[in-house]
Amino acid sequence: MNALLRARIRASLIHLGFSALVAISAAAAVFLLWYPWPYTEISGGAQLFLLVTGVDLVMGPLITLVIFDVRKPRRELWRDLCIVVILQLSGLGYGAYTMHEARPVVLALEEDRFRVVIAASVQTQELPQAPTELGTLSLTGPRLVGTRQPDSTDRADAVFQALAGSDLGMRPRYWTAWDALSRAKALNAGFRLETMIKERAGGRPGPELAEAIARTGLPVQQLRAVPLIARRDGWSVLVDERTGDPVGFAPIDSF
Repeated sequence: MNALLRARIRASLIHLGFSALVAISAAAAVFLLWYPWPYTEISGGAQLFLLVTGVDLVMGPLITLVIFDVRKPRRELWRDLCIVVILQLSGLGYGAYTMHEARPVVLALEEDRFRVVIAASVQTQELPQAPTELGTLSLTGPRLVGTRQPDSTDRADAVFQALAGSDLGMRPRYWTAWDALSRAKALNAGFRLETMIKERAGGRPGPELAEAIARTGLPVQQLRAVPLIARRDGWSVLVDERTGDPVGFAPIDSF
């Protein structure tokens, strides 16, 4: 029995090692391409990845620990192991598909706020109506876009779509290139970060907020905070007062 248990543990550890290599490869694609910082946090990329790979990483080696038996005929043993690997890869594939559909593809300015839009929320039938450079969904992190207001002919439809959960940022027909008008809207929507810190943080930013400010490379006096709608609440987009361009993200609620 001791020899059988050692063989099972060894097989399970080997399986765990190969599973970990696959998980690391998947992590590279997820965190470097689909969910670059800070979307790992504000869009739930890290939590989704841990949920998808954690179960898959644990269950495969555990099943191997249970079914591995050197007393089985070799053909039967390999069949059992292949079934486990196929099930494990199927689960990982489904998880990867889920993360692919939930990846953020657009950071859209909707007049007075930014919105992180995931792939599954985009009205893809409207992509041909988007600007040429925005006609496909990004695989390497969100693209920065502005939005235009509906004209009189489609305003009612836009209202009904918004009530159904499809806001302007999710509808490519209303996307615009990030231009001077978008920058002006971002500045108008933003609140002076220095003032917000005085009013809400007692004049001294916490460590996370201080790190976010430092990451922009700009003084706090030059930053505005624009509300951000994403999977995680309580974040803002930091905008450079001089240019109107987003330069960072901060864990501060500017609504």
